[in-house]
Amino acid sequence: MKTLLAIVLSVVITLAVAVVLVVSDPATPAAPVAATGGLDFADYLANTAGGTVAPPLQNATMRDGYALAYRRFDGPLGAPMLVLVHGSGWHGLQFVQMAQQLSKKATVLVPDLRGHGAAPGRRGDIDYVNQLEDDLVDLITALHEPGQKIVLGGHSSGGGLVVRFAGSDYGQLLDGAVLIAPFLKHNAPTTRKNAGGWATVHQRRMIGLSILNAVGISTFNDKTVIRFAMPDLVLDGPLGDTATTGYSYRLNTGFAPRDDYLADVAGLPPFVVIAGADDEAFYADKYEETMAAVSDKGTYVIVPGKGHLGIVDAPETVQAIAGFLDAI
Repeated sequence: MKTLLAIVLSVVITLAVAVVLVVSDPATPAAPVAATGGLDFADYLANTAGGTVAPPLQNATMRDGYALAYRRFDGPLGAPMLVLVHGSGWHGLQFVQMAQQLSKKATVLVPDLRGHGAAPGRRGDIDYVNQLEDDLVDLITALHEPGQKIVLGGHSSGGGLVVRFAGSDYGQLLDGAVLIAPFLKHNAPTTRKNAGGWATVHQRRMIGLSILNAVGISTFNDKTVIRFAMPDLVLDGPLGDTATTGYSYRLNTGFAPRDDYLADVAGLPPFVVIAGADDEAFYADKYEETMAAVSDKGTYVIVPGKGHLGIVDAPETVQAIAGFLDAI
């Protein structure tokens, strides 16, 4: 009896400590501090203003009635469908130039994930951890042509979501995956400390929420656990109001591979990894040794002189993806 009482008391104390960790962590500031390091947005913004006209946003209805915004770039008849998933804090405009070029090889869909973009629903939040995966399935199902091959691609956290998707029950839908400087996990050999200064984690809150979720308590999963060093160059610009500067626990968790990220990597279909040699957030030269340990389906491309954001519009990136689509 005493042993049982001690166990119950220990559990109650642990959960109480977890709640204190969650509620005692300082709230996210209304306006995040501008980046003093982190990612180089100058070249990216210059490319965004480079003259490529983005097609208008369209909406696809998700299973809960939410209108998911996306852009479509039509490809040749019978070409694969390529869905491109943006990185953390931003939205589908990231891929306009790339999508325009790749539409010669595929029909390209570029969604603004729930919680992001001009019409985010609740900015920086979703309803449950796996909702982003469900949304991608609903988007693909709504727009997929019978017999059309499906390739899912993503940059940074978007690449991490592709890896997560591949490791889920939905992974069998994919014929290929494109991973551009993908986030594998905070403790993966590929990740620099704090993603090179881009991400600041509420450590106490994250620990507390992890404990609570381990026993099925999700009450506080709407709490912000991570902030991004979005620079004033972006926030004060014409698209500043479309930036997302922090994530809830459930969005942050669902936008990355699971804790056993290598199991998700092992679920990937044939894939290509493309990264810049000068990536500020990740170690480009460690992707192959990390991922090849659990999968022989990958091809790895490192582009000299390109950083984390600059890799998206690099000619070498488009060339590598075009070649991959040809092989699919």
